[in-house]
Amino acid sequence: MEIKKVGVVGGGTMGNGIAHVFAQSGYDVVLVEQSDDLLEKAFSIITKNLGRLVKKEKITQEDADAAIAKIKKSTDLDDVKGCQLVVEAVFESFDVKKEIFEKLDKVCPKGAILATNTSSIPITQIAAVTGRPESVIGMHFMNPVPVMKLVEIIRGIATSDETAAAAVAAVESLGKTPVEVNDYPGFISNRVLLPMINEAVFCLYEGIATREAIDTVMKLGMNHPMGPLELADLIGLDVCLDIMEVLYAGFNDSKYRPCPLLKQMVLAGYLGRKTKKGFYEYE
Repeated sequence: MEIKKVGVVGGGTMGNGIAHVFAQSGYDVVLVEQSDDLLEKAFSIITKNLGRLVKKEKITQEDADAAIAKIKKSTDLDDVKGCQLVVEAVFESFDVKKEIFEKLDKVCPKGAILATNTSSIPITQIAAVTGRPESVIGMHFMNPVPVMKLVEIIRGIATSDETAAAAVAAVESLGKTPVEVNDYPGFISNRVLLPMINEAVFCLYEGIATREAIDTVMKLGMNHPMGPLELADLIGLDVCLDIMEVLYAGFNDSKYRPCPLLKQMVLAGYLGRKTKKGFYEYE
């Protein structure tokens, strides 16, 4: 099946970026959110990010206008029924994803690929709630989507070769690099990244060093562009905790136990940049 029209379910940080890159690459896009207010917020971010590319002279204003015109906004999941590929990009809750995939399975045509941008939930588990597990795959984009080149392609136990090949081709058409990985908790990116972030939180929790010292060691000593605590704030501490809990449950190994400080901060609502307060404060 040739992919011409792409549905994106969820217009948050990841969803609006995914809609942006598909539209900029010439695909017709249906962006679905729960309310008109959330759609307008997502659309304003897409418009702002395209405008930034125009200012940097990476694209023309005509290119930006063409990309924006490619995106249809909707609050009705039924509107993705004409899409050959649908990418779910809501928050990390299996129950929420289960409900979405059950409905997508009913409204999307036979042969349409149902993809999830999950960063940790098993693809096999998500695929099992549909009647087409062979057409379900993980397409894990990195944040910020318009900038980052990597997309993890994760096959569930039943994902077909045809589905995987189509997902790889779609990612390559965006000018990004697909990397195929197997369906285990955290895949590769978060299985390596999140324990590092969690260990940095433990260093702060145990009073080994200040937040600035921990981040400076990793930036200057390991040549990381951003310290782990800064990165946690960017990702969202609630997302970090969700992924650590998936790793802990998936492997039943104490090395993946979330740091008590991370749990406490999430309970307090200190989620990072999106709440203006995390390990750092933001204006």
